[in-house]
Amino acid sequence: MKTAIVLGAGMVGVATALDLQDRGFKVTLVDRRPPGRETSFGNAGIIQSESVEPYAMPRGIRELFDIATGRSNDVVYALRELPGHLGPLLRYWWHSEKGRHRAISTSYASLIAQAAGTHDQLIRRAGADNLIQRSGYRTLYRSTAKFEEGLRKAEEIRAAFGTKFRALTADETLAEEPGLTSAGAGAIHWAEPWTVASPGDLVSAYAALFEREGGTFVEASVEELRQSVSGEEWLVRTSAGLLNARHVVIALGVWASGALKPLGLNFPMVLKRGYHAHYASPRPLGHTTMDTENGYVLAPMRAGTRITTGAHLTLPGKPPVYRQLERAERAAGELMALGDRVEDTPWSGTRPCMPDMLPVIGPAPRHRNLWLNFGHGHQGFTLGPASAKLLGALIEGVRPAVEPSPFRADR
Repeated sequence: MKTAIVLGAGMVGVATALDLQDRGFKVTLVDRRPPGRETSFGNAGIIQSESVEPYAMPRGIRELFDIATGRSNDVVYALRELPGHLGPLLRYWWHSEKGRHRAISTSYASLIAQAAGTHDQLIRRAGADNLIQRSGYRTLYRSTAKFEEGLRKAEEIRAAFGTKFRALTADETLAEEPGLTSAGAGAIHWAEPWTVASPGDLVSAYAALFEREGGTFVEASVEELRQSVSGEEWLVRTSAGLLNARHVVIALGVWASGALKPLGLNFPMVLKRGYHAHYASPRPLGHTTMDTENGYVLAPMRAGTRITTGAHLTLPGKPPVYRQLERAERAAGELMALGDRVEDTPWSGTRPCMPDMLPVIGPAPRHRNLWLNFGHGHQGFTLGPASAKLLGALIEGVRPAVEPSPFRADR
């Protein structure tokens, strides 16, 4: 019998477990918490089929100055912690150069193109259609100059990838979105993305499908990962006991690096912490909306209007810093009646971003039957099922729908 253990029960791990199960594997899924309760729980809930370019690091003098002086709310950091980020950040900056970023985006877009279709299959099988809105989302611009810049960029993306959007004036935006009290200079409505009313619940629905179809979920922490003496099996010692399987998949997001270091594998990441809180808005928005000039997203959720922030560059174990969220709250109050906070304490979680902005999907170097699926940055929720399909094909030894070489671990 073909057997596999998948470590990590976020969107990427759960989708990977389901795909392997569909390929005839007996699969055990392992996580220290229930499925979808870590980073996959806290995102903006957008399946972003329009996001054909990964987030590049700003290279313009003005943008870098705004980040360095704390004027930008897209990225914040503590100067004393910056040396801990320096190596991965410098590589991230190097890969963000226009020509290199264009080449990276071509590979990235090939995976994004699979996102909606692979999610759709799982949504229907899991009976989770009640969580999905298939009417796109919006990027709102406060100033005319930024709106015009956004439109130029949108036109470039449409020309290169066929992405669908429409431009809305401020008056048109207010007419279509009565929950807004101001719409700045206007908005771009991206037609193809889907939004999710509760991201964690969607992951839970996929995990429930996995268990209904015969999969096993073990809620336990991983204490040791090693190959058997024969090299034919992988042994995973957990707080709930010893597990064994022929194949192991590391889908642990930001925790992947720590799990792989004892095996002599080193994967430095840019760690981007994000925050969210919910608000009891008297007039919720009809569409998820990004306030582009203030670095946050307003998302109508089951729990209330969710504000999700940009990137807080921080080190593991550091306490949360809510400055970004507080700035976002003030900015959001200029656009809508936000309402009171629902939770006493905001949520925080960290996104795993590789220095070249592409996830790691494929076999681990020098370790037979050890497979990797992590490093999706801001798009693990979007790309989970698509990257699972790619990895599953590689494990099964069949030709995948996406060219795998840009995502290989030894690149």
